[in-house]
Amino acid sequence: MGVIETVPSVVFKTRVRDESVPGPNPYRWQDLTTEEIFKGKKVVVFSLPGAFTPTCSSNHLPRYEELYNEFKASGVDTIICLSVNDAFVMFQWGKQQEAKNVFLLPDGSGEFTRKMGMLVDKSNLGFGMRSWRYSMLVDNCKVEKIFVESGFSDNCPSDPFEVSDADTMLAYLKGDKPSGVSKPVKAFIG
Repeated sequence: MGVIETVPSVVFKTRVRDESVPGPNPYRWQDLTTEEIFKGKKVVVFSLPGAFTPTCSSNHLPRYEELYNEFKASGVDTIICLSVNDAFVMFQWGKQQEAKNVFLLPDGSGEFTRKMGMLVDKSNLGFGMRSWRYSMLVDNCKVEKIFVESGFSDNCPSDPFEVSDADTMLAYLKGDKPSGVSKPVKAFIG
């Protein structure tokens, strides 16, 4: 296992609005590659255990959404919320959250999360395999900075939320020294 320096190459299964699709649900499947998302862009990614879960819905996503203009002013092209949920769940959660600025990216199979070394078992909560909570700044596919919550483990009884928040990432972008732990990520590529 090595330290992640470049985002893993995967294909995300997304749904996009397409008015040419007949019926009340004008959406179609569209593959979106890692390269299409990250190449030539500065992207903030924050990953969380699940759509509709308490901390994710009350603070994690809303705060990134709230600070969107400050992120843009700091040179960020895109903010992505990633979760091991399918495209339908992410879409409905985005509607419920009224997310307009943050792109909710479904990692339905957990492939990206696994290759990032962030896939954990949350069967103790009935979730199955999910993402550990983290955030990262990616510049042209290169991981520039990553903030990983402490206690990384399967079936962790708690859900730490101290360093992957919007304020910590924004402070880093503005050159402030954020408090909290930041460490390199060990990847499982296989």
